[in-house]
Parts: sequence; structure tokens; C-alpha cells
Amino acid sequence: MRTTDIFLWIVVPYVSIAIFIVGHIWRYRRDQFRWTSQSTQLLERRLLKWGSPLFHYGALAVIAGHVIGILIPETTTRAIGINENIYHFIIAAIPGTIAGVACLLGFLILIYRRARVRRVAVTTSYVDLLIYALLLYLIVTGDIETVFHNLVAGSNAYDYRRTVSIWFRGVFALQDHARLMSTVPFVYQLHAVSAWAIIALWPFSRLVHAWSIPLQYIGRPHILYRRRYQTAA
Repeated sequence: MRTTDIFLWIVVPYVSIAIFIVGHIWRYRRDQFRWTSQSTQLLERRLLKWGSPLFHYGALAVIAGHVIGILIPETTTRAIGINENIYHFIIAAIPGTIAGVACLLGFLILIYRRARVRRVAVTTSYVDLLIYALLLYLIVTGDIETVFHNLVAGSNAYDYRRTVSIWFRGVFALQDHARLMSTVPFVYQLHAVSAWAIIALWPFSRLVHAWSIPLQYIGRPHILYRRRYQTAA
């Protein structure tokens, strides 16, 4: 096995995971006041109302597709009656293309908003710029995979579930499948490396707001508003 393969497909994943875990613990203990999305909704709403839903709903659909395609083994989908053709077109290629395009379009709107609206631009940090660049790179390479290596390729689509999926699950199962990644198309390798870079930077960016789910709102008592002064009779 080449040294490059060992570094990219074994060392980088585990280093990124370690930084992800330790970084979140440090951020929560040291910087809770900035554990937010640092929303700029009050500064500009017209572009945000289009870009944010497209990006977030598209990203959630893409993540769901990754869960099905990478975390769930091919043998499992076959066992429940989903053959390769159904998985490829109905689950992966067509919905993946729609979700990927929506995510990319929404993200481009958000980038344009942050670059063109002065009040929003001044709130952007250097970490934000790096995260935006990596996210754009991740989305574009993911769309290239889905459109050209799956949708357009048709019956000749690349079966990443026999390489990328096995390697990724092996990272968490402490199994060495790095050799598989040396044979996958280059765009898949670029996509994987950029994903690990985002994971490493995650705890130091505004992406931490993804874990701030306001579940306490469900059982929180209502807030009562009363007039400060009596109204005139």
C-alpha cells in the first residue's frame, strides 16, 4: 500500500474525528456564548428566504442519501427487496441530483448575499470563508459524482457501495480498507478529503449550531406578556 493511501484514507479520517470530538468539548466548555449560527436574518431577508431553505433542505436530503448509500450495506437493501436498478435510479441518481442541485443553488444564493450585502459581509470571519470554500468544493464534487458518474452513466454507473461505502464503514469499525479508495474515481477521492477537512473544522465554526436543537421548547411554559401601565378607562 502506498504511503499516500495510508495518510489520506487512514490517518486523515482518524485525525479529523479526534479533532471533531475534542474540538466540540473545548468549544462547549470555553465558548458557549458563540455556540450559535450567528444569524444575519435581521440584516437581510429577501435573499435569505430563498437561499436558506434551498440549501438546508437540499443538504438534509443529501445527508439522508449518504446514510442509505454509505452506512447501509448493499446486502441489506437487497435483502429487503431493493435491487440495484431501483436503488440506482429511484433512490440515488434522480433524487440525489435534485437534492444536490437544490443544495448548490441555495448555497450560491447565500454566498452572493454574503458577498454583496455589506452589512452581512462584515460579519464574516476567516473561518467562515474557509468553511464556505470547503462546502462549495464538497457540494460541487458531490454533484459531479451524482450527475456524471451515476445519472448520465445509466447502467454503467460507478458502484461506490462496493468501494467507498466499505472503506467508510471500516473507518468506524477499525478495519483497514484503504486499498479500495486507491481505485475509485478521482472526484470521489476529492469529495472524501474535503468532507474530512470540514469535519475537522466543524467545532471551530458556526456549523456547531447544527447540534443546538431546541427540544426544551416543547415542554417550556408559555411566556406571558402584560402591560406595564394600566390603560386609561
